[in-house]
Amino acid sequence: MVTLLIQFPAGRYHATPFDHHVNEGQMEWPPSPWRLLRALLATGYNTLGWEAGLDEPWSSHPPDAARSLVLKLARQLPSYSLPTGVSTHSRHYMPTASFNKGREQTTLVFDTWARLDEGSLAVTWHVELTDVESALLAALAGRIGYLGRSESWIDARLAGPEDSVPYPNCVPEHELAPPGPGWEQVPVLAPLLPEDYERWRENAVATALQPLQSPEGKKPNKSQRNKQAKAVLPFPRDLIACLQVDTNWLRSHGWSQPPGSRRVFYWRPAELLEPSAQPPRAAARRAEPVECMLLSLATSSGNDHALPPVTRTLPQAEMLHRKLVGIANKISGYSRVLSGCDAGGAPLDGAHEHAHVVPLDLDDDGHIEHILIWAPMGLDHDAQKAIRAARTTHTKGGVGELKLALEMAGALDDLRRLPSSLGRRIGALLGPEGGAREWISWTPFVAPRHVKPRGRNTLEGQIQAELAVRGYGLSVQHEAPRRSRSPTGDQRPAAGESDPDVRPATADPELKRLRHFVRVRRNGPAPAVDAGHLLRLHFAEPVRGPLCLGYASHFGLGLFRANPAAGPWRA
Repeated sequence: MVTLLIQFPAGRYHATPFDHHVNEGQMEWPPSPWRLLRALLATGYNTLGWEAGLDEPWSSHPPDAARSLVLKLARQLPSYSLPTGVSTHSRHYMPTASFNKGREQTTLVFDTWARLDEGSLAVTWHVELTDVESALLAALAGRIGYLGRSESWIDARLAGPEDSVPYPNCVPEHELAPPGPGWEQVPVLAPLLPEDYERWRENAVATALQPLQSPEGKKPNKSQRNKQAKAVLPFPRDLIACLQVDTNWLRSHGWSQPPGSRRVFYWRPAELLEPSAQPPRAAARRAEPVECMLLSLATSSGNDHALPPVTRTLPQAEMLHRKLVGIANKISGYSRVLSGCDAGGAPLDGAHEHAHVVPLDLDDDGHIEHILIWAPMGLDHDAQKAIRAARTTHTKGGVGELKLALEMAGALDDLRRLPSSLGRRIGALLGPEGGAREWISWTPFVAPRHVKPRGRNTLEGQIQAELAVRGYGLSVQHEAPRRSRSPTGDQRPAAGESDPDVRPATADPELKRLRHFVRVRRNGPAPAVDAGHLLRLHFAEPVRGPLCLGYASHFGLGLFRANPAAGPWRA
């Protein structure tokens, strides 16, 4: 006994019976044996590299193991265990590429499908397969992407000894006496037995060649041979070739039903597929939380130089954050992960695990073209829905809306798979997979409190406190910093001293860039002092990014990057 277990990830199955037009609204349920065998053959040609011909159906040659497998399955009508569903449809007015009085003409098209919200389909053949055939069937089943129409996505696998196969509820009519009320007969297309097709073909070919025979004792000339070859073309050489014909071939040879096929009836419980003009809405499938989502930013004109400069990191992040919170409020009332507040509006306590909105310049042209939304607690279903719904944002002095597009959603490590042109700077943001000990300011660090010369509110003390809140718990030294406001002197401390290494702005191009950053929130509390610092941090143990510290760290300030070249005091 061999069983295929089939699930429908999209919860829908599209397939029109062979002898019906799509607009008749008919549904093939269960999937016919003919359709299943054709799907196995097509998957072999598409994914396993079988030899595929370009002309007649018998010019394609599956391997011997595949032929043996398909012919064994063709000899036995399978039984089915069908999940319950609803037969429903949608209507579309498709353009016909013709115009009448300047208006394009349309035609009404029905799209009928079975809505399957729960359960899986089990198809069982009572045959014995060899180990090679079983392995081939398992490989083919795992590679089938869809069954029926291309939107009928499936996950199929060969049932193993550990699987509990449900009892069949749809069987061939000869296997069940008329069951009475509550059951119905449904016709499906199935293959003939291979030997029955061979006998039929032999008679059909003989009948077709009878008028074209040469007089006794004479060989057929070239014209007669061509006519004889043409007369044989409508009859594929075997059942495998019959399963490989397509609609164009059938039409060109005058077939209304595939050669080698037959119609059989199955008994099916009538309530398994209920008709419904308005099917019940399926329960929304909630997305699993993800660590981050990356948005790309573009102008309507496609001009990258019209994108906001990196110095507007803070206002761009604030603007997008307000929009996301507004969308989330309309969807679910409020979003804890996006707003950073509980249902009562009080800020969340703890390790800054809610969302960080981090504008990025990944192509190093001085303009923001990506925005990373990252939350250590995970972006839940409602947060993802709000982020996906955000299609535009703005910038001060811009020529129009900026378009947003989702580029990826998943784990932070998935960002490393971005193209190399972007992955280099993403790698600096995340650090090596094993972590980095040195981190350098990417955007200005703004101290959350007044910086004191001693005590817990020194610059180093505030950095230690920020790291402790975020759960790092590692000792850190800082090579201090160069401030983006009122730098003083260029004297450096002697070796072994702990005084800060202060450099004048004119001697540090990086500091000159950072001092132009907007450092004060428009719609939030102001920093204790409007001053940005350029820091280099040294950790006792490697840490992984992103590393965001200080005032407005949830809006892109205080962002650090891993140092690619170690300093002289690296451990």
